[in-house]
Amino acid sequence: MSNPVFTHSQDQLKQIAQDVLRFAREKGASDASVEISEGSGLAVTVRKGKIETIEQNKDKGIGVTVYLGEQGHIRRGNASTSDFSTKSLQDTVDAAYNIARFTAEDDCAGLPDADTLELAPRDLALCYPWLISTEEAVDIATRCEAAAFAVDKRVTNSEGASVYAQQSHFMSANSRGFMGGYPYSRHTISVAPIAGKGASMQRDDWYSSTRDPKKLARPEDIGRYAAERALARLNGRKLDTRKCPVLFEAPLAAGLLGAFVQAISGGALYRKSTFLLDSLGQAVFAPHIQVVEDPHVVGAVGSAPFDEEGVKTSRREVVRDGVVQGYFLSTYSARKLGMKTTGNAGGSHNLSIVSSLTKSSDNFKAMLKKMDTGLLVTELMGQGVNYVTGDYSRGASGYWVEKGVIQYPVEEITIAGNMKDMFQQIVAIGADTLVRGTKETGSILIENMTVAGS
Repeated sequence: MSNPVFTHSQDQLKQIAQDVLRFAREKGASDASVEISEGSGLAVTVRKGKIETIEQNKDKGIGVTVYLGEQGHIRRGNASTSDFSTKSLQDTVDAAYNIARFTAEDDCAGLPDADTLELAPRDLALCYPWLISTEEAVDIATRCEAAAFAVDKRVTNSEGASVYAQQSHFMSANSRGFMGGYPYSRHTISVAPIAGKGASMQRDDWYSSTRDPKKLARPEDIGRYAAERALARLNGRKLDTRKCPVLFEAPLAAGLLGAFVQAISGGALYRKSTFLLDSLGQAVFAPHIQVVEDPHVVGAVGSAPFDEEGVKTSRREVVRDGVVQGYFLSTYSARKLGMKTTGNAGGSHNLSIVSSLTKSSDNFKAMLKKMDTGLLVTELMGQGVNYVTGDYSRGASGYWVEKGVIQYPVEEITIAGNMKDMFQQIVAIGADTLVRGTKETGSILIENMTVAGS
């Protein structure tokens, strides 16, 4: 496929991949894999109406992995280059080969089994180039920030508004017959306004990020909403320590889903560094919770016809009625566990968490009513998750809610619990769904957590 955005066509990348595999074979490699990528982008930041940064990127690279030996006794070496000349490709293969010669044998290394590879990748329409000029990007960022300032005189400052446009393509191949690649894009508009003065200043932010620039939210809407969020946080109070229900706003709820993914991913499982060890077939969530992975949604940010190793992806239920049905495994981690890869080298794809109790009318206001009295969390600080024990403790800010109505903003508090209990105590998931990266969720209501304050 030729594309005005890229220097090389997909066919040219394919030819380079074939050359690299041939060089590896001639060198004496048992197996080899290669990934070639090329991309270009523009990033602009405007702060207080003035241009702060303009960055343009144009990059390309090749990564080569060479394997020596038979399954169960394999040594592996990696090398990379940004030079696509024939000599450079040969030198890179030589470097990877020499590294492999001196590495220790690994009984789980090696390419994916041939029957797991995606040999006829489908087109999921993942590339929508946004060929805007620097002037156009500056204009969009300026409009976004100006809309934030226009909301209220108490919006006094800004960390800036940014516009980011990126389009790339790649070709991945290995010596077991896999060859696949495609172009893809990701574009973002964001802003972070600051409200108030002196010691009582509050900041908040909002962004829109999609593959197709036509689906981005209007810059004025992003700016206005970000400003409203910052203003709502003014005059925050502290809480005394208590136990109460906690409602995670949808953008933060995606983080809870992310923590679950990390806990049942291959690396954590085979290292035994997770609180969800041996959780396959176990009821980890409340019985009304379902988690579904669907890598084949056309045009979605988390879509992929195959994973980073060329293994075919497929739609699956990760959690059914609260019970874990599958892990997130690459070829290597699957072999470590004596299992089969799930096509998740590189992470999860279009993951959604839903509740069979959710009604279409369960919008954000309805979720506040369901909570009745408790804490709405809109920002979290620090890492605060111990994946070995499941202990969860993070700095937070948000709003105190009584009888389903927000009463006042709260700050300088910590929320704590154990993720095993938190997953079991999810009592509702809102219909106010939001996509953040590869994850989609509504707001999540947890029955009981410790809120530590003054």
